[in-house]
Amino acid sequence: MGNSLLFFAFCFSFVLFGTCNSLSDQEKDKIEQLPGQPSNVGFSQYSGYVTVNQQSGRALFYWLTESPSNRDPKSRPLLLWLNGGPGCSSIAYGAAEEIGPLHINSDGKTLFINPYSWNKLANLLFLESPAGVGYSYSNITSDLYTVGDARTAEDSYVFLVNWFERFPEYKYRDFYIAGESYAGHYVPQLSQLIYERNKGVKNPVINFKGFLVGNAVTDDYNDYVGTFEYWWAHGLISDSTYKSLLKECVGSSSEHPPIECIRALRTAQFEQGHIDPYSIYTKPCNYTSSLKRRGRYPWMRGAYDPCTEKYANQYFNLPEVQEAFHANITKLSYPWKTCADIAGNYWTDSPLSVLPIYKELIAAGLRVWVFSGDTDAVVPLTATRYSIDALNLSTIASWYPWYDNGKVAGWSQIYNGLTFVTVTGAGHEVPLHRPRQAFVLFRSFLENKAMQRS
Repeated sequence: MGNSLLFFAFCFSFVLFGTCNSLSDQEKDKIEQLPGQPSNVGFSQYSGYVTVNQQSGRALFYWLTESPSNRDPKSRPLLLWLNGGPGCSSIAYGAAEEIGPLHINSDGKTLFINPYSWNKLANLLFLESPAGVGYSYSNITSDLYTVGDARTAEDSYVFLVNWFERFPEYKYRDFYIAGESYAGHYVPQLSQLIYERNKGVKNPVINFKGFLVGNAVTDDYNDYVGTFEYWWAHGLISDSTYKSLLKECVGSSSEHPPIECIRALRTAQFEQGHIDPYSIYTKPCNYTSSLKRRGRYPWMRGAYDPCTEKYANQYFNLPEVQEAFHANITKLSYPWKTCADIAGNYWTDSPLSVLPIYKELIAAGLRVWVFSGDTDAVVPLTATRYSIDALNLSTIASWYPWYDNGKVAGWSQIYNGLTFVTVTGAGHEVPLHRPRQAFVLFRSFLENKAMQRS
């Protein structure tokens, strides 16, 4: 209460200077404590809404977890994290089970500290995008049925512009974007918007330095070929099904595949059996009553229901949690979902490839890193390798093993303008399956240093 009184006194004293409004918005978003949160977490956190379209009332929800006070958050860069789907929540996945500092216990009510949180290295900004995902909303229902890549990128850019006005201390700070899965589209597309709109600006407010994506949807053709090859090479499908998939699916429309392709995919799913395609060597969670879909293609998605997703569905539906997060519950659909069915099923535009964006941003000298967990069968290692190969980049450092604590943690290759890193034993969500190795990878990315060779 004392801090609040001081703040309002400050606003009253300096109201004539016109600085109070942005500060009051920031103060209003501050989270004092989340339900079930451990005491003395040591970092500040904020959450709330930024309106990205006044006419329709579209508002995107964010959660900022700053670096701990003993790690000097003012000197740390800002990282924006995006999850894919399309239509999946960045707070449910990225924040609450991957890179964020607070993860959810199995009771679905309490939180614990993630020892490998990326906020030890950067201030973390999680964005739920597009409207209709998580706590984000629109006043116009039709917005939820006309969403696609282009509007998602534009809304995310408008969000950032307005968010930096609310948090002016982050202006001109080194800024990066990261994400996974269908964020393989979101991240480079938003990066391109920022880069192009920063052109000619001597000291841009959004001081964009580069991006990092994992198990990322990149190029339809290479994603198909690489995925089917991965299934076959890992013994998940028969020779005949592999040949049928290549013949009937490669080169077909992602939205309207031929019936022969659908039949081949159904056969492949039957042959794979009851496995977790997002982590093929991990036993699926026993909680199977509401399987969620997070694959690239609506007709090709595997089902994934990790227990962590169950905990997120419980926690983010608690009224006291929604109140602590400043969620506008009058605008939300119930129950809250980790992945929004509307956004995923009504996607209006999705380019066949984002490789041209890679070429543009690499040529601009921006930092570009790509990583891949090697047990993911949805956007597998082979798909990513084919996409990178299609860029025709020259090699600076050939394929080599990298180490963590004296053990091989994956492999890496450094190209002219791009660094590629694999993580052994990690599935679709690398920080979930290999949190320590993901932390080491992110630290190397920030320092722009090659993964350790021994």
